[in-house]
Amino acid sequence: QVNLVESGGGSVQAGGSLRLSCVASGFGTRDYTMGWFRQSPGKEREGMAGVTNRGTTSYADSVRGRVTVSKDNAKNTLYLQMNNLEREATVMYSCARASYQGTYSGSRSRAAQIYNIWGQGTQVTVSS
Repeated sequence: QVNLVESGGGSVQAGGSLRLSCVASGFGTRDYTMGWFRQSPGKEREGMAGVTNRGTTSYADSVRGRVTVSKDNAKNTLYLQMNNLEREATVMYSCARASYQGTYSGSRSRAAQIYNIWGQGTQVTVSS
């Protein structure tokens, strides 16, 4: 059974850091493009970062320089390191797997349309 489980969310002060994890099962992260998305209440889901099956990364302009996406194929786990977090209300962060094996590079790796497997999400709250 294909599944994604995120963890690592929580409450942090502005300027702090968090590392989110996404453990995949039922498939290999080496074979698929994967991404991290965020969604605030009342707002559209935003593709923050993507990493192709080959390990090439892509970032939204809004987060570039403050987040790093990576994966450990041996552990079948995707990561999102977030630094210098900005104050904001609770945001849901989710990881996702592309519908098909292969490479979706650049902005395509951050487009929700290419993904069909989603985790349940992990919440992050950044306070001042």
